[in-house]
Amino acid sequence: MAVLSELRYPTTPIAKAFSGLLALLLFGLLTVFAVSSYLLYEVLRPVKPAVSTFNMDAMIGHPGVFSFPVAGGGLREGWFFPGLRGAPTVVVCHGYQSQRIDVLTLVSTIQEHQFNVLAFDFLGNGTSPGTTTLGYKEVGELRSALDALAARGDVDPQHFGLWGVDMGGYVALEVASRDPRIAAVAVDDAYASPLDMLQFEARQSGFTALPFVLKLSSFGFRWLNYEFRNDPPVTDRMHFIIAPKLFITAEDQPALADKTLALFDAAPQPKRLLRDNQSYRDMSDDDRKNYESQIVNFFLEFIPPSFHL
Repeated sequence: MAVLSELRYPTTPIAKAFSGLLALLLFGLLTVFAVSSYLLYEVLRPVKPAVSTFNMDAMIGHPGVFSFPVAGGGLREGWFFPGLRGAPTVVVCHGYQSQRIDVLTLVSTIQEHQFNVLAFDFLGNGTSPGTTTLGYKEVGELRSALDALAARGDVDPQHFGLWGVDMGGYVALEVASRDPRIAAVAVDDAYASPLDMLQFEARQSGFTALPFVLKLSSFGFRWLNYEFRNDPPVTDRMHFIIAPKLFITAEDQPALADKTLALFDAAPQPKRLLRDNQSYRDMSDDDRKNYESQIVNFFLEFIPPSFHL
């Protein structure tokens, strides 16, 4: 009791110094915890839609609303852009803190070559509620979308193409490693685990200069996604993807490029590697047209619209 009393009301120089150090330590721990929590919120915060309503009649390609159920209840609403009846469908998977309207130029370019195309907002992005898990739960959403598409009578139910950037790339590879209906997959700046993206964004913030912030934010992310604690990185499943694969890296994202190169190295043939100067979202109009042309040519080679006709 005397010791506790001395800590609370120090009288000796040593006790005063110790109490001061203890107060500084507690303040530091609280600061690190608060910064880590704020950082985790900033990385996972929802992305609101760029516009409140969408005029479907004014959109190029005459898309229709395509809804499908997701795990846990509820529906996801996507846009289905019709191509040649009975042709394969390419699902375009947007990236981190993005949404379906951000990939509409790619969607239009693919549709122009008679593919069916689907674009939808992942969890916590655009019109979809909730908070992103950087890929964990989004994998289930893409699986649900493919199952719903396969039940339609106007698409090829056995041959799908996938394109995804960063988070969408992880989701596309994870689904392709488990679904034999994926006949071609193209990924841009993909990573092996959602934790990779959490740590990448955390380092980008600058807050990780503080000790333990990266470890605490990573721990918080694992705790929030505890149900996926046993999920291996997709690198461990790359050998299951026998479909043709196109990997794309951007020089302005070296950390993600390294992750994508590791996936490329782990992937079996057939595979290709394409290097760009800029990430997809930062490309100029001309560079984006060239990029999208290469994506279309990849799908035309391996799943042409007349694939089974």
